[in-house]
Amino acid sequence: MLRRQFLAASLFAAPSPKWNFVIMLIDDYGWRDSGCYGSTYYETPNLDALAREGVRFTNAYAACPVCSPTRASILTGQYPARLKLTDWIPGRKQWPAARVLTPSFEQVLPLKENTLAELLAPAGYVSASIGKWHLGGAGNLPMDQGFGLNYGGTDKGSPPSYFPPYRIPGVEAVSNDEYLDENLTNRAIRFLDESRGKPFFLYLPHYSVHLPFGGKPALIDKYRRKANPQGDARYAAMIETMDSSIGRLRAALKERQLEDHTVFIFLADNGGLRYEGKSPQPVTSNAPLRAGKGHLYEGGIRVPFVVHWPGVTKPGHVSDQPISTVDILPTIARAAELPTPSDGVDLAPALRGGKLKREALYWHYPHYSNQGGAPGAAIRQGDFKLIHFYEDDRVELYNLRDDLGETRNLAQRLPAKARQLRQKLDRWRADVAAVLPKPNPAYDPATADQGLTGVEPPTLPVE
Repeated sequence: MLRRQFLAASLFAAPSPKWNFVIMLIDDYGWRDSGCYGSTYYETPNLDALAREGVRFTNAYAACPVCSPTRASILTGQYPARLKLTDWIPGRKQWPAARVLTPSFEQVLPLKENTLAELLAPAGYVSASIGKWHLGGAGNLPMDQGFGLNYGGTDKGSPPSYFPPYRIPGVEAVSNDEYLDENLTNRAIRFLDESRGKPFFLYLPHYSVHLPFGGKPALIDKYRRKANPQGDARYAAMIETMDSSIGRLRAALKERQLEDHTVFIFLADNGGLRYEGKSPQPVTSNAPLRAGKGHLYEGGIRVPFVVHWPGVTKPGHVSDQPISTVDILPTIARAAELPTPSDGVDLAPALRGGKLKREALYWHYPHYSNQGGAPGAAIRQGDFKLIHFYEDDRVELYNLRDDLGETRNLAQRLPAKARQLRQKLDRWRADVAAVLPKPNPAYDPATADQGLTGVEPPTLPVE
């Protein structure tokens, strides 16, 4: 009798709630710019706590060394080369004397692409995009791509200011001493309340820590007094304020009893920014990684990536599995029991401490960057990484296990490995129909390097 009563009760028990998803994306935030990734200068107690309670990936990558393509890869699960969206929007103007002519690319995330918000909607999810969009303007904004709410998202890649008045359509300050990160976080917490009773997807791409630099004065003074600085005190101040957003949002989830059924993903869109305008003083140091934003070296594409998934992630686990931003959509889709068409893989095995089944990771960036990066493509398979530069068809091969700083080019020492990876890269480019740069008939060796390497003049657009 008792057994029959138990069975009857179980038939009418409420089904388990669906997972909620939070993606907190930070702009131009370097791999080493937090305590949990080794910094002793920047203070990130909330991100460090997230890492202690979840999984921290040490070999996580952005799908592109600049922002718009990486954002597109997160929302679609596709490589930027397949999307034909390979540079920040609108991109850098062609340098007349450069060695190659970089190809034109999509200036919006095409509406034909199925975004994560659109994928989740039929399953009853409500979605919000709060913060930076930079994937198109009117007609191509978040609400045109499946989101029910767009707050602060425009076609622009940086805010006019982090202090009121923000001059971002629809974003109004509550007080004169408010900071943009705080405003966006306030709206995100309101969205949690508006979503009560429904599963939600919160996409929170902060404008921080992108230019223009402008942290809170008291925090700037604090970091100017600290010894052994890793970077600019203004940048450090912005990081601390950004980090407080993590803590406030997680506290809000806990207060609303949502934390135990919410997957929280934190990451950056590309490597750390090294230079601000013409200043030779680095904004931050990505060492031991080579270079930074805009480069296919590790400093330009390796990013912090932390996941807290109650009941799935083991607290304090550190994974060395190579992963990419294209993996986010299939991971979320699989958790929501939805189809997972993408270039990525489900991260669940790695989140549980296991290994992923993947052949390689790929990049295609056929553009000159404002930070001195040259057009090229790259592949990582296991410990080996090969970069193919389009200007002169040269390749560089590195063993990242032994040479994280990419200081020893092994292409001539290991020609068979270089040839193997180049062939795999060629096949991948053909598969995604990557658009390649063409030789520039106006190429002038005497002036080709002007404006293409090193620190850029401040008159150039910022992404």
